[in-house]
Amino acid sequence: MAVPRRSLAEVQELISSAHEDNTVAEKLQFYDCWALEYEHDVEVLEYRAPRLAAECLASAFPADRDSQIILDVACGTGLVAVELYRHGFRIFHGMDGSEQMLQHARQKKLYQELKQSILGQEPLAAPTDLYDAVIIVGAMSCGQVPLSVIPELCRVTKPGGFLCLTTRSNTSNLQYKSELQARLQELEGEGWWERVRVLEVEDWEKATSEQEASPGSEYISGLVYLYRKKVASPPCTAR
Repeated sequence: MAVPRRSLAEVQELISSAHEDNTVAEKLQFYDCWALEYEHDVEVLEYRAPRLAAECLASAFPADRDSQIILDVACGTGLVAVELYRHGFRIFHGMDGSEQMLQHARQKKLYQELKQSILGQEPLAAPTDLYDAVIIVGAMSCGQVPLSVIPELCRVTKPGGFLCLTTRSNTSNLQYKSELQARLQELEGEGWWERVRVLEVEDWEKATSEQEASPGSEYISGLVYLYRKKVASPPCTAR
C-alpha cells in the first residue's frame, strides 16, 4: 500500500520540529521515523544542497574522480552520493546516526561502507588522514550537529584533501551560522586548512514559515564552504 504523500504545509511543519531542542535519542527516533518519506519531503521543499555541494566538491577534482575516497558524513538516505556519482566519483563511505536512514542509503548500492555514528558525541569511526574529501550536507545547523564535530572532520581528511560543508542562513540559524564561520576562520588562522571557496545561494530551499524566509521570497538562503587541509597542519583536537 502506498504511503500518503505530505503537502508542503505538512512538510514545513515536520521540518520545523526537526530543529527543536530535543535529546539525542529523540532526534534519532525522529530521523528513524522520517527515513521512509525523507526524500519525498525534501523534494517538496526543493532542497538543493546535495546538488550544490556535489558541484562545489567536484570542482576541486578536475580528474581521477573515480579513485578518490569520499566520506559522506550525516549521509542520510544517500542523496549526496547520488549527486557525486553523477560527477564521476565512485568510492563512498557514509556515516549517520539514524539506522533507518542508513538502511535506505544501503539500497542505493553506492557505498562501499556505511557506519552508524552519533555525530558530535563520539569520535568518527575512521582512521586519521584517510579521505581525499569529507562532505557533510544539511546537518550543520541549529539543533542538529554540534560544532564539536569539526576537528573530527579535519582529522579524517588526508593532508591536501578537501572538506565541504553547508549551512543555512534562515533567521533561526543565524547564531549557529555565525559561530560556525568564526570557528572555520579560527582554524584557518591556526593553519589547519585554507579556504578554497564559499558559495552563497539565495534559493536554498523553501522556508518552513514566512518568518524564516528571506525578505520578499518563499525560500531561505544557504552556503557551501570548501576548505583544503594543509599538508603540514597542526593536530586536529576538539574544543
